[in-house]
Amino acid sequence: MSDTYGFGQSVVAFLVAFVAAGLFTIAFKLIYQWATPYNERTLIREGNVAAAITLGAALLGYILPLASALEHTVSLPEFAVWALLAGVIQIVAFTIVRMVAMRDFSDRIVRGEVAAAIYMASISLGVGLLNAACMSA
Repeated sequence: MSDTYGFGQSVVAFLVAFVAAGLFTIAFKLIYQWATPYNERTLIREGNVAAAITLGAALLGYILPLASALEHTVSLPEFAVWALLAGVIQIVAFTIVRMVAMRDFSDRIVRGEVAAAIYMASISLGVGLLNAACMSA
């Protein structure tokens, strides 16, 4: 015998969580692109691998804590708070690297320097992993 009611509730909960996470990810992507001094969309369309690596890793670095928040929160408002915090942390990490550790980072990405992109990608993913782990505590 199947539990149709329980399955239906699970499907609705899944859809709400998935849509919320998707919307937060899109919002993060747009805000992150606004916060960068270069235009990722144009650079990526022109074939700039460094811009693609940096943006892709920032998205993954954001999605990692989102996944953790989905697993560990019990309500949509609580999830939203963690999602916002994860986005702020990712953008702050980017800003610190760009303004302190590698002041010519933006120029290097525009020039397509993969080494700079991999460095930032590592930081974005590392921050995302730490962020996700801290949310599970």
